[in-house]
Amino acid sequence: MLVTALNDLVRPDRYPRSSRYDPAWLLDLDMGPNPLWLLEDLAHDLDLHPGMRVLDLGSGKGATSVFLAREYGVDVVAADLWIAPEQAAQVFAKAGVGDQVEAVRAEAHALPFEEQSFDAIVSVDAFEYFGTADNFLPYLLRFLRPGGQLGMATPAMTREIRELGMIPPHIKEVVGWEAIAWHTAEWWRFQWDITELVKVTSARLQQDAWQDWLLWAQAGAKHHPDGQSANQPVIEMLTTDRGEFLSFALVTAHKN
Repeated sequence: MLVTALNDLVRPDRYPRSSRYDPAWLLDLDMGPNPLWLLEDLAHDLDLHPGMRVLDLGSGKGATSVFLAREYGVDVVAADLWIAPEQAAQVFAKAGVGDQVEAVRAEAHALPFEEQSFDAIVSVDAFEYFGTADNFLPYLLRFLRPGGQLGMATPAMTREIRELGMIPPHIKEVVGWEAIAWHTAEWWRFQWDITELVKVTSARLQQDAWQDWLLWAQAGAKHHPDGQSANQPVIEMLTTDRGEFLSFALVTAHKN
């Protein structure tokens, strides 16, 4: 039932901040799995406080930007390639954070910002699409002030595809080659550390990430008109995997 599926997205014991948000509202803004759970968990490894200017990179329809503004009092620039700024601005206005969040259409490799203009850069459910290239971190850091913070949450594998020598069939069937961008947390740690441009402060796989993802997919299957067809393959992938390979990586760093 829909009510049961929505109630499963309210988990005050584990995600107290996220549980104050309407699950139906979150699902209406869906562009990736359980973004507020990921962001709330990620924020434990960051130091966000009022007055900071934060870039929400790959902000989608705006749920994470609303969360950042409300929960941490920061000023947010919500940057996304696929969502019109006017559409996102309506979300921010209705959520009461229109004066704290600016919506910008931007491609991650051609950001329209001044250098060293952000205190923190955060990315949830998006970094796997643009951040795996060796030269992306040095580029992104141009926009971060010295000592500034970087944090991202991205789909991950418990073992590298290169190590496995293949994409496991139950994953390949659903996401195809995209899984090669789902790196381990330790891959990300090395990728960032080796540049000597940042100090990695945390690189970890989220606890029981596959179960969080499954709850989100099950709720989406009930909530959206086409939810069953869109989410059932993901549900089957996750129930087959049961955390053997699939997870989320949460990575944070300070700019040197």
